Amino acid sequence: MRDERVPLRLGVLVSGRGSNLQAILDMAAKNPGASVVVVVSDRPGAFALKRVEGLGIPGVVAERGIFRNTDDFEAAICEALEKYRVDLVVLAGFMRILSPGFVRRFPRRILNIHPALLPSFPGLHAQRQALEHGVKISGCTVHFVDETLDGGPIIAQAAVPVLSNDTEETLSARILREEHRLLPETILEFVKQSR
Repeated sequence: MRDERVPLRLGVLVSGRGSNLQAILDMAAKNPGASVVVVVSDRPGAFALKRVEGLGIPGVVAERGIFRNTDDFEAAICEALEKYRVDLVVLAGFMRILSPGFVRRFPRRILNIHPALLPSFPGLHAQRQALEHGVKISGCTVHFVDETLDGGPIIAQAAVPVLSNDTEETLSARILREEHRLLPETILEFVKQSR
């Protein structure tokens, strides 16, 4: 059992603009039970890193291309997460597949948000896959990360209707709005369960 006076320490992994990171930051600002303690990006120019400037939250860059191999790359990420004593790792638009070894270091302590109703449409371009298959309902899923691609235990889902005139961009935008709601809610539920 965790001391409920001590916030759950979140380490957020990002690759892009960080809109899900912003939703997490907004949630943490209102809820003393969760605190973002480090943000790690695999891209040095990611706008997500700008979102934490001036907030007292370290932004760490682990650019894949500067490491000899995946093991060294993931070791750098683990070093940052362990340095800041992260309790929960959140993948918020992190566009890398983590190795089984990485996942085993944080068992049932890595959450991912995926823009589809898993187990349908794992991997990249989930919204495009949904449109190509003609589904009438898509959405997003928060799940624990395991050693399979987008295959860990599902924690929460939100459905989004697919409209007849949807494009990949319009469907993605509606799903993203649900991601911004669902991911922080799921983290807060994790906080409650870990007390």
